[in-house]
Amino acid sequence: MGTGHAHDHSSGHGHSPGHGHAHGHGVSADADRRWLSIALALILGFMGVEVVVGVLAGSLALLSDAAHMLTDAAAIVLALIAMRLAARPPRGGYTFGLKRAEILSAQANGITLLLLAAWLGYESVRRLLHPEAVAGGAVLFTALAGIAVNLAATWCLSRANRTNLNVEGAFQHILNDLFAFIATAVAGLVVLLTGFDRADGIASLIVVALMVKAGVSLLGASGRILLEAAPAGVDPDALGAELACTPGVVEVHDLHVWQVTSSYPALSAHILVQPGGDCHAVRRAVEHLLHERHHIDHTTLQVDHTDEHETPAAISTAHCADPHGATYRPA
Repeated sequence: MGTGHAHDHSSGHGHSPGHGHAHGHGVSADADRRWLSIALALILGFMGVEVVVGVLAGSLALLSDAAHMLTDAAAIVLALIAMRLAARPPRGGYTFGLKRAEILSAQANGITLLLLAAWLGYESVRRLLHPEAVAGGAVLFTALAGIAVNLAATWCLSRANRTNLNVEGAFQHILNDLFAFIATAVAGLVVLLTGFDRADGIASLIVVALMVKAGVSLLGASGRILLEAAPAGVDPDALGAELACTPGVVEVHDLHVWQVTSSYPALSAHILVQPGGDCHAVRRAVEHLLHERHHIDHTTLQVDHTDEHETPAAISTAHCADPHGATYRPA
C-alpha cells in the first residue's frame, strides 16, 4: 500500500480498564468460571428431577422447561469450554488465538434452541388438539421449585462477566426459563383448579416462543461477529468522517472496523496526512479519539504523507492499488 513515503504503523495497543477488558486477568476469569459452575450444578440437578416429575405427571410444559434447561446447561458448558480455549495464547496459524470459540459455541447454542423449539412447538399443538390428563398439583409445585432454582442460577450468572457473549447468552436463557417456569406454574394452577388440561399445552407454547426469541437473538449477535460487521452502535461512515476531521488528515480510506469476539473491537485504516505533516502526532490523535469516544483500543493504522502535486481525486489510487470501501475527507 505504501509509496515510499513515511509510514507509521500502530497495532495492538494496551487495554484500558473500564472499556470492556476488565475481565482479561486471571482472577476475574476464575471467578467467572466459578459462578458458571455453580449455576450449572443447580440447573443439572433440578433438570433431572423435572424430567422424572414431567413424565409421571404427563406434563409437556414441565418437559418443555426441562428441554429449555438442557439448553441452558449446554450454554454454560460451552461458555466454560470457550473461556479456556479463548485464554490460550496465539500460536501457529491462529494469530488471535481461539477467541472466536465463544462465537462458534453461541452459534451452536442458538441452533439447538431453534431445533428444540420446533419439536416442542409441534408437540404443544398436538396436545392442544388432543389433550392428555395432567397432574396439576405436581406441575404447580415442581414449577415453583423451578422458579427458586432459576432465581439462584440467574443471580450466579449476574455475578459473572456479561460482556462475554456466551455468558450473556446463558444469562438470557436462564432468565427466559424463569419466565417459562412462571407460565408453567400458572398452567399447573389452572389445571389443578379447573381441570383444563389444555393449559399445559398453552404454557408449552409460551416456552417455545421464549426459546425462539433467545435462539434468534443469539444467532443474530454471533452471526454479525462471524461476518465481521461493525460492532453494534458503531456507524463506520460516521466514524470515517470523524477521523477525517482530525487536524492534519487529508484522507481516510480502507477503513475496517469489526469484532474479533465480544468486547474485542478492532479497527484498521489507511490515513493520509498533509505534506510535511507529523505522522506520529496524527496517529496518536486518532488513537486517542478511538479510545476515548469509541472504546476501540486494538488498532492498525498506516499513516502516509501525501504528495503536494497529487490531486484529491488521485490520492487514494496513488497510495493503494485497490482501496476498499468509502473514502473520507475533511468536511
